[in-house]
Amino acid sequence: MEKRKEILSELFNKYRNELKELNEYLYNNPELGLQEYKACLAHTDILKKYDFQVEKAFANIETAYKASFKNGSGPKIAILAEYDALPMIGHGCGHNAYGVTSISTAIIVKEFMKEFNLQGEIQVIGTPAEETNGAKVDMAKLGVFNDIDVAMSVHPCGETHYRSGTSHAMEALQFTFKGKTAHAAAAPHEGINALDGVLNLFNSINALRQETLSTARIHGIISKGGEAANIIPDLAVANFYVRAEELDYLKGLVERVKNCARGAALASGTELEITNYETSFANLVTNKKLMALYEKNLRELGVNDIRDREGFGSTDMGDVSHCCPTIHPYFPLTTKHLVGHTIEFATATIQEEAYKGMKEASLAMALSCIAIFENNDILKEIKEEFNNKFKK
Repeated sequence: MEKRKEILSELFNKYRNELKELNEYLYNNPELGLQEYKACLAHTDILKKYDFQVEKAFANIETAYKASFKNGSGPKIAILAEYDALPMIGHGCGHNAYGVTSISTAIIVKEFMKEFNLQGEIQVIGTPAEETNGAKVDMAKLGVFNDIDVAMSVHPCGETHYRSGTSHAMEALQFTFKGKTAHAAAAPHEGINALDGVLNLFNSINALRQETLSTARIHGIISKGGEAANIIPDLAVANFYVRAEELDYLKGLVERVKNCARGAALASGTELEITNYETSFANLVTNKKLMALYEKNLRELGVNDIRDREGFGSTDMGDVSHCCPTIHPYFPLTTKHLVGHTIEFATATIQEEAYKGMKEASLAMALSCIAIFENNDILKEIKEEFNNKFKK
């Protein structure tokens, strides 16, 4: 193990300057979801340079890609990369560092496979628009992950390393109420107030919360409520996120929320249209055997502060976890506390301190890949856990 760690560390150091240049380039050229043309090109250029076969516009998504290196037959491991940014604040979620860590992992694993003739396939799958449309969801629907043995990615954060935990299944619902305009003072009786439909909806959902699990979340805004106070509005729109720990519970909760909207429309005399305004996400199901392997390798690297991280957010990595064994842990950019989706978080991704956490995550993923390539029993246990959860 000591010799192996030394080899992998030397490989990371060998490519470090190039990885740093890529990270800073992405930081200085942030792109929103499905517009990541520069990022996609920069990712694929370095992967092609180091002998990966690259497929652009992967899964019918213009800024997605798949890069693969195969040596004989064996396990197929996918390292997922993100690279979309946020409006106004750039890489406030750290996807520049996320993608570079994934690429560094794949390159050093490939070098190790060639040197020691390990059998299998290592892939990097570039997945755009995590912050909005969630390309992994469409990829999952297309069956991209069905023949993958293991999927991994590691997300940046602050303070320390965190285990892969859970995320909420989420559905994004838009409720459009349609009524009839009228003068609010002179002839209100001739109007049908669409905003009343939205207000009824909020009141009904507030009452519904009493009968929902404490881990569920329903939160929304009025995105359109009228044009002027003296006009009965004929159009009002509310956008909601509905979240739950389990996909099955979410489906039932979503139907109850929709019934709130139907009742609100009936009570207000309005017409109702229900649509999805963003991609919905499945809950993340961490493969515990795979996470234990990753954590074991982190500890081999001298990392001992590894914490649990349970959150109420949602990610398209959840959809991947329903297709194949998956983990989504976190690595630190700094020992300080960081709040995501901030300028401070974005700035932390290019500080010298960030490369320590990136290296630790990259090497831990690499060691995990190598262990799976070398030992069929490890993969068997990982897949048994997945099958027991999803294929009963």
